[in-house]
Amino acid sequence: MVVFDEEKQEERLKTLRNREEEELAETLAAHHGVPYLDLSAQPINIDALRVIKEADAREAQIAVFNATDKRIDVGVLSPKNDGAIKAIEDLKQRGYLPEIFMVSHQSLEKVWGRYKDLSYSFETKSGALDISNDEILELTKKALVLEDIKKMIEDVLSMKKAYRISRILEIILAGGISLKASDIHIEPEEDNVRLRYRLDGILINVLFFDKETFELLNSRLKLISELKLNVRNKAQDGRFSIKLGSVEIEIRTSMLPGPNGESIVLRILNPNAISVELEKLGIHSKLLEILKKEIKKPNGMILTTGPTGSGKTTTLYAFLKKIYTSEIKVITIENPVEYHLEGIVQTQAEPESGYSFAEGLRSALRQDPDVIMVGEIRDEETAEVAVNAALTGHLVLSTLHTNNAAGSFPRLLDLGINPKVISSALNISIAQRLIRTLCHECKKEVPLEGKTKETIERIVASIDDQSYLEGIPRDKVWIPSNKETDGVICPICSGIGYKGRIGVYEAILIDSDIEKVVITNPSERDIREAAKKQKLLTLAQDGVLKILSGMTTLEELERVLDLSV
Repeated sequence: MVVFDEEKQEERLKTLRNREEEELAETLAAHHGVPYLDLSAQPINIDALRVIKEADAREAQIAVFNATDKRIDVGVLSPKNDGAIKAIEDLKQRGYLPEIFMVSHQSLEKVWGRYKDLSYSFETKSGALDISNDEILELTKKALVLEDIKKMIEDVLSMKKAYRISRILEIILAGGISLKASDIHIEPEEDNVRLRYRLDGILINVLFFDKETFELLNSRLKLISELKLNVRNKAQDGRFSIKLGSVEIEIRTSMLPGPNGESIVLRILNPNAISVELEKLGIHSKLLEILKKEIKKPNGMILTTGPTGSGKTTTLYAFLKKIYTSEIKVITIENPVEYHLEGIVQTQAEPESGYSFAEGLRSALRQDPDVIMVGEIRDEETAEVAVNAALTGHLVLSTLHTNNAAGSFPRLLDLGINPKVISSALNISIAQRLIRTLCHECKKEVPLEGKTKETIERIVASIDDQSYLEGIPRDKVWIPSNKETDGVICPICSGIGYKGRIGVYEAILIDSDIEKVVITNPSERDIREAAKKQKLLTLAQDGVLKILSGMTTLEELERVLDLSV
């Protein structure tokens, strides 16, 4: 007795139809002079799918199944199809170099079916990570506070889908951008992995997650940052970029080996974060007027000083934006170029490739600039070229790593600059710090008393020009709301109590008193003493005025400054 197996028969018919479809596609390919490919046995590059949206691919009857930089492999049902021709021409207009293959409909269906595994927010190609506007806007609308980000990541962690790692990375990056984090820290510990954001200079815990997810996330970041996947015992640095509308945000990836795995730091270089108007930096009106005069001078040097992350580059950009006109030539030498300014020539120093700040500066001088910005003076060669440029009719803006404005003078002497030349080349030295500002929504007013009162009154008493204190109350201060005792998490600051940062500044101008003391190989104390007649605020005095004005707290000022001296 013969048993008819309907299921097996259907399977045989399906195999036969598939074979006939492939043979037809191969025949048509030969007719059109286009190479044929059977994608049923071909691995599909998931990232290649991001080159064209699923709806557009289906409508044009094409599929991009492989991509290497701008070279892409494209499967088409028919090379004569109007939709396919238009779509391929569009890809060429976008800078892609397509290689066309004739494929069957079932091959196209296989590729299109992989879109469901695709994390649709990002496009990764050649180290660039593009975010679609719609999706990132949706994510940033949801990622308003830390609790939102935590919940979104936890929800994805509970999934078993193939694309969840990409989705977690999307949320982590979108959350960092939304909350204006400067860095994202992913740190493996003995039992789990900690995610932290650096918000307004302070690291804030977001959540802990499992090691298995971390390993997948680590590999994903290495791929898009163009790092070596198999290297785990050496530090690696890479980068990728996120295109958010018209703004390109660069992400610097740092991998550091440790006993529990590689510690990952993603530095977010968001041009919008450092595009601040000069008047909004927090500079006191008296110093602001002085600086506006100094940056309009045709020559000389303006130095900003302070530790890493104190906002020096932002201040220099604000100067450039203030003075730039189409009538002057401005060149910047930076590492990295963090913000692209229209009309200004910007070059990126890469010391590891032999293109140092000094080399960039010498090259810039050959282009007849009026204003030059040097990202950092860190060696004798750069210092010498910068000082000579300031003496020969150029306005030079740069930074030094010193603790205060007075420290610029001993530092320049250490770098071998002739003391008689310093007073001729340098116009003004500025020092700055960034302090967090109180959240305007939840800050609370309290009377000024106790040790806070003693410290503030001591610093206020050291202000020689009492006109700085006009209109400022001296009997009260403001403190952040306490989410534990107040019982409500502020939606503006995520219950942190601070939102945003502002600068505290001090400056020393070159005058006859400074000129005389510089020749004597002075200490910082000598310079400060000689500058007293200028009656400009010190960092501590400027900070205390901001405390009394309700902008920040004494605790925050003490975090960045030693107020005991």
